[in-house]
Amino acid sequence: MRPGESLESLSREQLLELLSIYSKNWQAMDGVWFQSVERKYGMDEAMYHDVEAWKRFTVTEARRIKKFLGLGEHPGLEGLEQALKFRFYANLSHYEIQRQGNVLLYRVLECRVQQARSGKGMGLHPCKPAGEVEYAGFARTIDDRISCQCVSCYPDVSDSSCACAWRFTLE
Repeated sequence: MRPGESLESLSREQLLELLSIYSKNWQAMDGVWFQSVERKYGMDEAMYHDVEAWKRFTVTEARRIKKFLGLGEHPGLEGLEQALKFRFYANLSHYEIQRQGNVLLYRVLECRVQQARSGKGMGLHPCKPAGEVEYAGFARTIDDRISCQCVSCYPDVSDSSCACAWRFTLE
């Protein structure tokens, strides 16, 4: 059987459901390895490896999405907005995107990671360091003229109406 052959017989609805399952599986794997390192070596060591993993993964994800969408070398904030909608994470979390001139604001309204940790009685994930690498790297890969600034992200929460917020600026 060739790769993907079994997918060809699925309906659109089945493919969308499978995409949701794949997204959840991706996030579960991300959480499982992180919690394994966290339990054995502590949060600082787990965060170090999380940041290192995101440095590479976010570029890979952005390149593949950029190619899939047929975005040019400098698609600007329009291209970034389009690409953000096709990340694995976009299938899992409730978010909103706001545009104001040469600024794009991306706000995660409900975060499955923080909800899962809270549900297990674990402390919140201090995701800001990994988020800074993740979102900035994704944006730069889509268009190297885009910079990213954290507006609010645990543990530095300045906007309690969302899980995290990121400001992208086209320079």
